Amino acid sequence: MAQASKNSEKQAYFIGGGIASLAGAAFLIRDGEMKGHNIHILEDLNINGGALDGAKSEQDGFVMRGGRMLNKPTYECTWNLLADIPSVDTPGISVKDEIHAFTDQYPTHAQARLVDKDRQIVDVKHMGFSNQDRLHMSKLLIESEEDLGAKRINEWFTAHFFQTNFWYMWATMFAFQPWHSAVEFKRYMIRFMHEFHQIDTLAGVARTPFNQYDSIVVPIQQWLEQHGVQYSLNTTVTDIDFVNNGTERTAERIHFNRDGLNGQIHVSPNDLVFFTNGSMTEHSDLGSMHSAPTLRDKGPSFGLWEKIAAKQPGFGNPSAFDDHIAESKWESFTVTCNTPLFFERMEEFSGNEAGTGALVTFKDSNWLMSIVLAHQPHFRNQPDNVQVFWGYALSGDQQGNYVNKPMSECTGAEILTELCGHLRFTEELPHLLETSNVIPCMMPFITSQFMPRIQGDRPQVIPEGSTNFAFLGQYTEIPEDVVFTVEYSVRSAMTAVYHLLNIDKEIPKPYKGQHHVKVLFESLVTAIR
Repeated sequence: MAQASKNSEKQAYFIGGGIASLAGAAFLIRDGEMKGHNIHILEDLNINGGALDGAKSEQDGFVMRGGRMLNKPTYECTWNLLADIPSVDTPGISVKDEIHAFTDQYPTHAQARLVDKDRQIVDVKHMGFSNQDRLHMSKLLIESEEDLGAKRINEWFTAHFFQTNFWYMWATMFAFQPWHSAVEFKRYMIRFMHEFHQIDTLAGVARTPFNQYDSIVVPIQQWLEQHGVQYSLNTTVTDIDFVNNGTERTAERIHFNRDGLNGQIHVSPNDLVFFTNGSMTEHSDLGSMHSAPTLRDKGPSFGLWEKIAAKQPGFGNPSAFDDHIAESKWESFTVTCNTPLFFERMEEFSGNEAGTGALVTFKDSNWLMSIVLAHQPHFRNQPDNVQVFWGYALSGDQQGNYVNKPMSECTGAEILTELCGHLRFTEELPHLLETSNVIPCMMPFITSQFMPRIQGDRPQVIPEGSTNFAFLGQYTEIPEDVVFTVEYSVRSAMTAVYHLLNIDKEIPKPYKGQHHVKVLFESLVTAIR
């Protein structure tokens, strides 16, 4: 009871309203026995959720910048959190149970993972590796991260590797580029080794009943609100002051701007400050059916990280991630269909009903375009006569195959035209253009967390000497786990809360498939088939 009494007097401040902060607030209440009304989430935008978004847009269409795939057996921290969050739609069960039940009801088994230039579905049972590719993959798995350093993937493998079925599937599933970090690629190979044997069907993917904002963010927010957590939206944190006392340092003041007015929050040594440094979706921009999105520069999250890192040693090197927009950007698009035509044609072509397939990648697309049809409805407020699907492209600066301009300069209508060209939906195109709303989204930092890095570029969750301050999210250092996942953000939150509050509970360790004979055997068989 002494711990509960001590913690109940603390104030906690989360800078950024993404899943890491929402999870952190939940852990403070559930495991740290803090009072919800002493927990404050400061968010620059007018909505929480970060990269887990999804909403009806002002342009009379639905939009989501992206979607995170969940892994049923190995997202240990995420399921730990969601097991205690009640479902919004099904009374009496948790969000974890709801997602697992939905995944069991609509299992993923892609039948058209790759499509070639002739609109033929590629046989992806064969990975396409050469013996040299296999050798390089084997060596990568045993190479130390220290020795790999800032090496890029294309500095480890030969050109042949990037033409294999494996690379097309792997790259588009996780959004890897050849110039991304070899260390991160290695971590992914180990973390998802248990899924390697079913990479062609993505059968190990867990799906949420709706988009992740409706299915994950909304239930967590409602639970937090019931416990009294305070949200301050449209609030930009501009600086954090620290007092250094020998080997210790303590956050003592938060500077912010809300509605054009500057303010300060005094932080006592007993209070806690959590900062999500950097954002994958920072300064995203939406286009429309008739306009292309613009490419923007850094925003408040990276800006704040740069400011405090310049003043405090051990706070990381944001430049490694936020100064390479040309290498970290790509563009997604959300299509709202007011007739069932596209879904009917796509289901007929792919052999998958909506919600049972996975990414369909057009491997010979100059844009390297992929789309996915989720189970409908994909939004809680979606009308019965409307269907929504999502897509993205990794090479948007290239000329299209059917539209003579880069994707980055294309309107929503032109993106739909390019997509229908690859599918040979030529006769359907005029009707689809009349009855669809395509909203493109340019994201300058969407894979910035994959950029090559060296030790120290990502700060520790609890920086050395910190007494009341922690970093959260995709740009912190968590050994053995992989960024660009919900799990990474939730794990950072659990790590920060448990360490700052000295909570005597074990943090689940990342799953290590390489220690299981069955996983190793299945991976070997897949690599040589």
